[in-house]
Amino acid sequence: MGFSTDAIHVGQEPDAATGAIIVPIYQTSTFVQEDLGKHKGYEYARTANPTRSALERNLAALEGGRFAFAFASGMAAINAVTSLFQSGDHILAGRNLYGGTFRLFERVLKGSGLVFSYADTRRIEDLERALRAETRLVYVETPTNPVMEITDIAAAAAAARQHKAFLAVDNTFASPFFQRPLELGADIVIHSTTKYLNGHSDGVGGAVIVRDAALAERLKFLQNAAGAILSPFECWLVLRGVKTLAVRMRQHDSNGRAVAAFLERHPKVNKVYYPGLECHPQRELARRQMKGFGGMLSFEVGSLENARTLLRSVRLCSLAESLGGVETLISHPATMTHASVPSEERRALGITDGLVRISVGIEDAEDLIADLDQALARIPA
Repeated sequence: MGFSTDAIHVGQEPDAATGAIIVPIYQTSTFVQEDLGKHKGYEYARTANPTRSALERNLAALEGGRFAFAFASGMAAINAVTSLFQSGDHILAGRNLYGGTFRLFERVLKGSGLVFSYADTRRIEDLERALRAETRLVYVETPTNPVMEITDIAAAAAAARQHKAFLAVDNTFASPFFQRPLELGADIVIHSTTKYLNGHSDGVGGAVIVRDAALAERLKFLQNAAGAILSPFECWLVLRGVKTLAVRMRQHDSNGRAVAAFLERHPKVNKVYYPGLECHPQRELARRQMKGFGGMLSFEVGSLENARTLLRSVRLCSLAESLGGVETLISHPATMTHASVPSEERRALGITDGLVRISVGIEDAEDLIADLDQALARIPA
């Protein structure tokens, strides 16, 4: 079946009991058992819930995986993946991570004995040099948040395999519609379902998808043992969202390209970070491993004051954290999503005080461009 067909139908079959076309919200904490050790596949809702099972089947299919696990947030999903490892194990991460991921690694998990280091994974030779005998996981975002760096997933997977390490890819920015890391050799895919999978800015969640059965058993144990599960209602919201994922992502991509092209030409914009532009140094790699460039981009306006002027002046774009919703969200990474990253490290990554990030929504592109144009006009020449 095609992607859109899977998104609408896998895990979302009509309810056997009533014929309901939409998966029911099984809002229950426990399930009555017919006898000791005899039940209908469900015992306690932390361990499994039919609404969650439906979502997990759906997400596994969309990513080309065999097993999926839904968590209470993207950070809970990342924490579950890192819980696969033990004190003394080394995790090599890409240098450009979401600020919350960096905070989890540096301020929480280091205290449990995991060892973290960072490499510029755009250059596979840098990744290979940073691998150690005790490396157990290579963790990357691609494209990265917010400067849209691209990692060659197939090459990173090959390098990790040579060291008997897993490769985990945070695929939140691309979504499975544009990129399927498992098919490129990754072992683990992570999502904040809050973003494009949900698509409507009305729920928080996370997911982990894998192909390997042994890895799945460990994740299933961790999901149940730690209990950071996604609620039935939140699962239902994501199931609702993924039905339109394909059509939404096509519009995000179309609008993203149009907004990026406008910003690239604007005299008040110093630089645009978008893999669909000819000026992006990794555009060809993005074209090879992605089916589109999406709706995420960042641009440089030169100073904090200029960024503040722009953000105060937009009318259609909404100043807010998060991304992937149908509405356009605009943010300031240095003080919002990446505030937990030390300032000197932010600057080294290109996350300056003048950097602005946009999650381009699915409104009419000409209206978004007009809004940005009038806001940029307020920046002094």
